[in-house]
Amino acid sequence: MARPDKAAAVAELKDKFTNSAGAVLTEYRGLTVAQLKELRRNLGEDATYAVSKNTLTKIAAREAGVEGVEEHLVGPTAIAFVDGDPVTVAKGLRDFAKANPLLVIKGGVLEGKFLSVDEVKKLADLESREVLLAKLAGAMQGTLQNAVSLFAAPLSQAARAVAALEKAATEDPSLIGGAGTPAAAEGNQEPSNEELAAAPAATESDDAATAAEDK
Repeated sequence: MARPDKAAAVAELKDKFTNSAGAVLTEYRGLTVAQLKELRRNLGEDATYAVSKNTLTKIAAREAGVEGVEEHLVGPTAIAFVDGDPVTVAKGLRDFAKANPLLVIKGGVLEGKFLSVDEVKKLADLESREVLLAKLAGAMQGTLQNAVSLFAAPLSQAARAVAALEKAATEDPSLIGGAGTPAAAEGNQEPSNEELAAAPAATESDDAATAAEDK
């Protein structure tokens, strides 16, 4: 490769190390072209997977300020530069490696820090951003539903109480007009029990007054 081409390749790799969300180093020795195409298809838009020369990658990583990469740049190397969710990319590489053992994960880079193979696997075990967002949305929806139920409960209870009162008032209007039985017309009002009990005493007093006048 001519020197200008090498400089351009280093500049491109440096840009990817700097601007990508992360990167995963792999060894692809023994994988067929068809298998590599399948891997790229599985990663989709979340990552750019490309073969890289170790010498150029070392220079690019050094210029990008990424440490810990050089010692893992041994043998045929292909790098998955993360354009989307790092967890999704780690999962995709891990799952592909399980089905195709010739793909070997060497390590990775996340936010400028080098990740060991075990750390990449732990990253793959995390839930993806989409799953976390879905869970968050479900939790928020449940909270909102609980809030709606909380605010609606007193209103529904009040509505039931009003309906019950209307039904009772229809059957017994006195519940709205006042306590006790409805007041009778003034001219037809019947004496109460207390008035009936006091009536004889009043008659005796009138008879005594009449006798005193006769004397």
